[in-house]
Amino acid sequence: MSAFARQAAVPARAGIGFKLPHTEAILAAPERVGFVEIHAENFMSAGGPPHHMLARVRDLLPVSLHGVGLSIGAEGPLDRAHLARLAEVARRYEPGLVSEHLAWSTHAGAYFNDLLPLPYNAATLARVVAHIDEVQEALGRPMLLENPSSYLAFDASTMDEIEFIRRVVAATGCGLILDVNNVFVSASNLGFSAGEYVAAFPLEAVGEIHLAGHAVDGEGAPAGSGHGGPDGLGRGAGEAGGGRVGRGGAADGEAGGERIGQGYGVPNGETGSVPGGRGYGAPNGEMGSAPIGRGYGAPNGEAGGAAFRQRHNGEAGGGPIGQGYGAPNGDLHGASGERHGGPLLIDAHDREVAPPVWALYADVVARIGRPVPTLIEWDNAVPDFATLAAEAARADRTMGEALAGDA
Repeated sequence: MSAFARQAAVPARAGIGFKLPHTEAILAAPERVGFVEIHAENFMSAGGPPHHMLARVRDLLPVSLHGVGLSIGAEGPLDRAHLARLAEVARRYEPGLVSEHLAWSTHAGAYFNDLLPLPYNAATLARVVAHIDEVQEALGRPMLLENPSSYLAFDASTMDEIEFIRRVVAATGCGLILDVNNVFVSASNLGFSAGEYVAAFPLEAVGEIHLAGHAVDGEGAPAGSGHGGPDGLGRGAGEAGGGRVGRGGAADGEAGGERIGQGYGVPNGETGSVPGGRGYGAPNGEMGSAPIGRGYGAPNGEAGGAAFRQRHNGEAGGGPIGQGYGAPNGDLHGASGERHGGPLLIDAHDREVAPPVWALYADVVARIGRPVPTLIEWDNAVPDFATLAAEAARADRTMGEALAGDA
């Protein structure tokens, strides 16, 4: 029998990310949201106040468990100890959904502080499929895989993202998270149609949808993008988010100029104690060795000699690793330098959902033709619970209107 009063199943409503400072507000009005999402790495310790607060919320609301540190796309094997800790968190909180990212963040013992992109080819496909199979076997259940936000394309890719994701689903039986903001950001940065992307996406496999706000590069977005720290308030420079090194910190924690940590990284079993950026600390509590520019470098912190260009402006990034991303083998496989114009969008998770993303969400729901659990992701510059609950209510309204219009 479950230790919790509520069933584990995540309802087809809108939910929010669980932030520790919001605990009492959630407990006072749990009906305002359908579920909460937790980042697995924040709860891999044996005990402590975070577990106490989460257990109280879990007794009232279902949980979606979202991992950020498995490095599904890495060339090396999965970290078995990390996978075991993920499975233990799942056993402890009985989440209705478990998910991870189509990305890599580790290589040859180095741990990077972001979710890094992959070339879409046969070798990557085989590796991702094998890793997902391993994860699903350890969990004893299917997982969901989230589509990435993209800032470049790889010359080494031999298929597009949609084909790659379809092949992963066919080979593993996993489900998908469709992050609508990621689609919008990627479409803007790489110059493709967001509408055509969602029309081709394997919508029948979608088990959850994500919505978030995005920033325009250079407008003063928080130092880290994406997910917030263990205390749920990962922010910009000078505001602690639970880790030690901000996006762009080197192994000694000094290169980035911030001690912020937007991240989680708890491989040593202590919530928030691992030096990490966005972030994932190494199992020994040390950052990987790469000096990180904007920045995602090759594991040795060097560009690897291959040309790299960002598609949004056709110019190579500055600094030793450009503004770009090191491939797992340490080489930078750049895009062609093709210019698409317009500003670079960042998946910042630091503001309300943008109007065109709401419109794309309505289109997605109408195409799926059924209600889908939808997460409001707001992980940086986190507002109060009432603001998050209002965004969730808007998602519920938008979903209902989209389905009514499709009837």
